[in-house]
Order: sequence, then C-alpha cells, then structure tokens
Amino acid sequence: MRNATIIEKSAQIRRKNVFNNQRPILWLLPLLFFLCAFFLVPILDVLKMSFTDASMTSSDYHFTFNSYLRVIQDSAFLGVLGVTFFFVAFSVIFQFLLGFLIAFSVDNGERRHLHGTVITRTISLISWAIPGVAIGIIWKIMYAETGSGILNYLLSLIGLDAVAFLTDPKIALLSISIANVWRGTAQSMILLYAGIKTVPMDILEAADVDGASGFRKIVSVVIPSMRSVIMINLLLNIINTFNTFDMIMPLTGGGPGRSTEVLVLSAYRTIFQQLDLGKGCAVAVILLLINVCFGILYIKMNREE
Repeated sequence: MRNATIIEKSAQIRRKNVFNNQRPILWLLPLLFFLCAFFLVPILDVLKMSFTDASMTSSDYHFTFNSYLRVIQDSAFLGVLGVTFFFVAFSVIFQFLLGFLIAFSVDNGERRHLHGTVITRTISLISWAIPGVAIGIIWKIMYAETGSGILNYLLSLIGLDAVAFLTDPKIALLSISIANVWRGTAQSMILLYAGIKTVPMDILEAADVDGASGFRKIVSVVIPSMRSVIMINLLLNIINTFNTFDMIMPLTGGGPGRSTEVLVLSAYRTIFQQLDLGKGCAVAVILLLINVCFGILYIKMNREE
C-alpha cells in the first residue's frame, strides 16, 4: 500500500513537471505553430517561387535560376540598390543623431529639474504612434506644391519659388528620407534615453568636477558607456528602414520614375504591376537575406549585452 502511494505521488510529480519550467517547449508549442503557419510557411513559399518562372497571369511554372539572373542583369536593379542604401544610410544616421540629441537633452533637463522634459518626451513619441501610411499622407500634404503645402507656403513668405519636393527626381529621394527621419527619431530617442539612464552618476559628476564641457562628456563618457545600446539601436533602425513600405507608397509610390524605388517597393512593383511573380520573389529573397544578416548581428549584440 505504501509503495502504491509512493508510485502515485511520483506520477503526480511527473505530471506537474510536464508544465513547469523544466519543459518550456510545451508552453511554446502554440506560439511555434502560429510562427510556422504565418511566417515560416510563407517565407518558404516565396523562396520556392523565386526559383521559378511563375507569373501572376498563369498557374503553370517551371523551376529555374533565371529569376535571379534577370534581377542581376536588370539595368535598373543597381539603381534600386543605390536608392535603397542612400535611403537607409541617410535615415539611420540622422535618426540616431536627432534621437541622441533629444534623449541627452531630456535627461540633462531632468537632472537639472527643468520643466517641460515630460512634454518634450511625449511630443517626440507622437511620430512613433502614427501609422506609416498616415505619416506618408501628412508629409505629402506638407510637400505639396499647391497652396496646401505648408513648406512651399513658408518659402513663398521669404520670396522663394515653390520646390517640387516629390516630383523632382533630383530631390524626391532626399524628401522621403527626411520624412523617414522624422518618423524613426522617436524609436532612437527611446532606446538611447534608456541607455543614457544606465550611465553611472558618479562618472558624470566626476566629469563635471574635472570641468568637462557637454560635448566632452558626450564623447568621452556617455557614448563609451552605452556603446552596446547604440549598436543595437543602429541595427534596429537599419532593419526597420530596409523594410519601409507603408510610408513611401502614399508619398511617391517609388516615383517619379524609379527615383525613390527601394527594394521592398521593387518587389511589390515587379509582382503586382509587372505580374512577374518569380522575379519579384527573387527580389524579396534578396531583401530577406539582407535582413537576416543584420538580424544575426542584432542577436549577437543582444547576447554580448
């Protein structure tokens, strides 16, 4: 009887252990199922279709490497890559600089007990809460050459001619990059503000005692103390900017011509306008590989942190 009781208790303990932290995989199974169903399966399908000559106008296709060859041999593809890397580089650099400036200013204001720091932080977060499509529409109105365009209206007040921000191929890319900087600065500010808060107070106070200027404190104390946070912020901004679609589409749709067509827009245009599914999936896979590379760097930085 005693042995039976011991066996029954052991069985109960084993049943409890199935759902404790020793076997977390059972708790993750539902999540893994949804991840596979909604992410892994579509990715594998895109990867498969990239090795075909599939078209949106026909259900027949054959497996081939020609899709990637056609992407590489396309004379416009290098231009798309150039547009993409300019858009990413400009956006990430200025998102970081402005985000760091706002974060440092807010933190410095809080240390000095200045009023308005909470309002400044709240206003900075507004752009992060607005959907990308709405941001694109807002900036399109601001850039308008008609009377509704506030930027051209301000230029007219000082006697300058209207500027074709979105219809001039020479400045359209710069215009959408500026809009994206406005959009992404808030994310940088949040991460960098959290990083600045981790800088030990005694180090900053020692710098003040040594008579270090604000710029000197930033370069010699703050930045070295939050190097890992800065790297993670840059990697996240790079990944987000490479995948920016929702803001550019209402702004320019990739035009005029292809002057603002980034990789993600190129994949969209190839599939849904040119109806070339195989080539469009090949472009999407190239974008995926770029994201995977930066994703690996992000994971590595997180582990080191």
